[in-house]
Amino acid sequence: MSISIRLSRGGAKKRPYYRIVVANSRSPRDGKYLEQIGTYNPLLAKDSPERVKLNEDRARYWLGVGAQPTDRVARFLDAAGIRERAPRNNPKKGEPGEKAKERAEERAAKLAEAEEAARAAAEAPAEEAAAEAGTEA
Repeated sequence: MSISIRLSRGGAKKRPYYRIVVANSRSPRDGKYLEQIGTYNPLLAKDSPERVKLNEDRARYWLGVGAQPTDRVARFLDAAGIRERAPRNNPKKGEPGEKAKERAEERAAKLAEAEEAARAAAEAPAEEAAAEAGTEA
């Protein structure tokens, strides 16, 4: 039986409240669990001590037994100093998609054409003025 430390949702609609529970990984999110080891209230301020309450002894026990925390719970454990969490890095996440890249290329091409047209329009009167000055002399 694989054991996970995860969040179990409670509270009303648009008012979430979570229990930090140790459960069989195959059981449903809000279903049967082995033990409740803490609570998480996302509606409270981030610096509030009541936002995340965690029974550190029980968390250490379950981690020692082999329970795997979810990513969010791993963040809580790292903040509490119970378990080190390796930071993740996904540089492709902020990269635009294919369609957005195509639109950016089209926009850049249109701007380049407009700049060339503006240069040509600016050079044409200068050439005409130089030609007129040459004929007058």
